[in-house]
Amino acid sequence: MALVGSGLLAVAVALAATNLRISVTSTSSVLADISHGLAASPAWTSAITAAPSVCFGLAAVLAPWLARRLGSGSAIAVSLAVLLVGLLVRVAGGSTVLLVGTFAASSGIAVCNVLIPVVVKESFPKRLGLVTGIYSAALAAGSASAAALTPPLSTALGGWRLGLAVWAAPVLLALVVWLIGARRTVVVAGSGSTSAQERRRSMFRSPLAWVATLLFAAQSTYAYVIMGWLPQILRDSGIDRDTAGMLLGVTMVVAVPLNLFVPALAARLKSQSALVVLMTVVPAIGVVGLLSAPTAAPLLWTLLLGLGTGIFPVVLTMMALRTRTSAETAQLSAMAQGVGYLISSVGPFATGLVHGALGSWTVPLLLVLAVLLVQAVLGAVFGRPRFV
Repeated sequence: MALVGSGLLAVAVALAATNLRISVTSTSSVLADISHGLAASPAWTSAITAAPSVCFGLAAVLAPWLARRLGSGSAIAVSLAVLLVGLLVRVAGGSTVLLVGTFAASSGIAVCNVLIPVVVKESFPKRLGLVTGIYSAALAAGSASAAALTPPLSTALGGWRLGLAVWAAPVLLALVVWLIGARRTVVVAGSGSTSAQERRRSMFRSPLAWVATLLFAAQSTYAYVIMGWLPQILRDSGIDRDTAGMLLGVTMVVAVPLNLFVPALAARLKSQSALVVLMTVVPAIGVVGLLSAPTAAPLLWTLLLGLGTGIFPVVLTMMALRTRTSAETAQLSAMAQGVGYLISSVGPFATGLVHGALGSWTVPLLLVLAVLLVQAVLGAVFGRPRFV
């Protein structure tokens, strides 16, 4: 069974996507205030930036099982409800409660991360690139809004707790629209005859699936180091809190127009290798700028960094293109995100620890450049036309 690819379902996909990074960028934009208010240690601060990736990885493994038990539509609805609860819980207590709320919110996000692309492939097979672009653009827009608006909202509302709590409202809206838009289903021809064979096949035996997994890990490492630590990097270079949050918002929002057309372009290309390499070189220039002269042209550096985050929907599109059925897409997505996010969680955590030990951002940013080099190589391999 698949959800009917209606206009309302497309709206529901976009609204759900809007909320899939707000827990990360809203926190990072006021991370220094949270750490000060809770008297948190550097290790705790590093852990809070790594927690989403860890949770994404662990929960993503459970997503296909949850989809089989409840159906993709119901599983996504439950996950949005968990995200809503997590966003409210995280502002209700001290450092431990904040971690618990972050874990819950991130777990809800993780299931959506895996299942929404499956819904897109099943329900919009002839508009895969377009709807993936809308999904990714909405995700970037939500990330940008949370990054840019949380600092001034915290000031206006009297503190970071209420500044973070307001982001539960768009999740509630997305949940309501999803419950309405995902009610209708249709039988997918041929799905029943191949399901047993597909369940027996393990993506862990496919070398190309491992390339996809490591590519996903590399792009996630880059993305979550930037989302988690860019405001602090900018603040340590002398830029004020609100401007640093706004610049993180710029990093996120610049991907919106890219996400609207790049996945469609990638879907039309026979090979996506050159596109992935190009989208890796551009952010590397931004990282070099942060290393050499962070305050000389911070807007330019953040624009370049943001263009690099546009590779996320390209990787999602390639995973759909490298699989023959929606069941294989779900399996590959679960493997790539489950293992990939766990690997990538080392990035933001190590970034905080290395900075705390050395008191400088030079080594962490050099490590980001190394991750981008790995991403370029893996992307060139995975971009070649073939199936897992």
